[in-house]
Amino acid sequence: MKYQSTRGQVKGIPFKQAVMMGLAEDGGLLLPESIPHLTPGDLDALAKYNYPELAFQVMSYFIEDIPAADLKNMIDRAYASFTHPDITPVVHRDGLYLLELFHGPTLAFKDVALQFLGNLFEYLLAESGEHMNILGATSGDTGSAAIYGVRGKKNINIFILHPHGKVSPVQALQMTTVTDANVFNLAIEGTFDDGQQIVKETFGDLDFKKKYALGAVNSINWARVLAQVVYYFYAWGQVRKQTGANKVYFSVPTGNFGDIFAGYIAKRMGLPIEKLVLATNANNILTRFVNDGDYSASEVHPTFSPSMDIQNASNLERYLFYLLEEDSGRLSAAMQQFSDTGQLAFTKEQVASINEVFLSTSVDNDQTLATIRDFHAATGYILDPHTATGVKAGKDLAGGEYPVICLATAHPAKFPDAVNQATGKNPERPISLNGLEERERRCATIEANTETIKAYLSENAL
Repeated sequence: MKYQSTRGQVKGIPFKQAVMMGLAEDGGLLLPESIPHLTPGDLDALAKYNYPELAFQVMSYFIEDIPAADLKNMIDRAYASFTHPDITPVVHRDGLYLLELFHGPTLAFKDVALQFLGNLFEYLLAESGEHMNILGATSGDTGSAAIYGVRGKKNINIFILHPHGKVSPVQALQMTTVTDANVFNLAIEGTFDDGQQIVKETFGDLDFKKKYALGAVNSINWARVLAQVVYYFYAWGQVRKQTGANKVYFSVPTGNFGDIFAGYIAKRMGLPIEKLVLATNANNILTRFVNDGDYSASEVHPTFSPSMDIQNASNLERYLFYLLEEDSGRLSAAMQQFSDTGQLAFTKEQVASINEVFLSTSVDNDQTLATIRDFHAATGYILDPHTATGVKAGKDLAGGEYPVICLATAHPAKFPDAVNQATGKNPERPISLNGLEERERRCATIEANTETIKAYLSENAL
């Protein structure tokens, strides 16, 4: 399996090179040159595996340049850190199936990919004898998951940008209380979109990227998406065992389009997904894209689901590559237009094509709180505010003919204020959060400026 850039100037590179490149050197995002298509017999076989075994099987379709024993070892070690034996268990509540993705070290779905990616980076650096400086931006959960994935690892420094005062207090503490010498937290005076743009511009400076051996942990790194593809297969297999149904809906809360794009890849591989339901909050650029063909950025609005407070979904470029019939020239022109104007428009025919795969709705703050409150009253189960948007969207949009699987993307204890406002009670805290407020913290507040960040990185890089 070889990899190519959405923008056409990088082609034919192996998986290991794609991982280390992160953002493609032409500014695009990397994708496999072809997507394996699985038969019903293949799917039946995959449904019998436990989670680590399934991860090995699915990833092996896309990874040809790492020995099987080494890949299996990295996967097994990644998921040994999870607190539930099923890794990503599926629970049935109020007519829905909740795929719990929050049993990793930082209680969010990002752990599923980043525990693996940390091991992968360590393996590749040991193999090459080189070092890496990871640069990433976070809207809340990627940062802590990435930090926990590489903290204390040899030959790696990690620099994480988060929007100052715009993540939940627990999210901020999970990042800033990790004081390992190789961890650098930077609170930027801006939004997540600003941080994401800084990361892209820094990676776009190829001389700087090479000099400081930059590595990517944001979902611009294909390995992140690949690791997330696995849990779509796992959830489908679990629900099929429980219901006998073959087709399913998935409802996915998303702001950056990475998590739902993993579902899109699973669907292209042959997983029988009827539709992918895309849930947004008040920052509804993706809902407008799906429903109206209107992809136009506006001001970021703070919400109870801060990890989705995004107005520029970087992973949408990967989907647009397929929507535009894998034409890199058209894709490059579209991304340049969005960079210049902050907007893109799509034809009725293109919107019809989008709607063959996706349904979408926006869930505001009041609806989010009402969903948490009503779901808790009906079931005793507490949703985090991101998951609540997916539950609301799944109930509203998915037809009743197939089971609906909602991605539960974070533990509610990460967002106690919203949960308390909705239910009148605080969620039970997992042991990993005990004493979090009393721990030593280390973080620098810094201007949201690419050159300022590059100067900081150059002073502290390996």
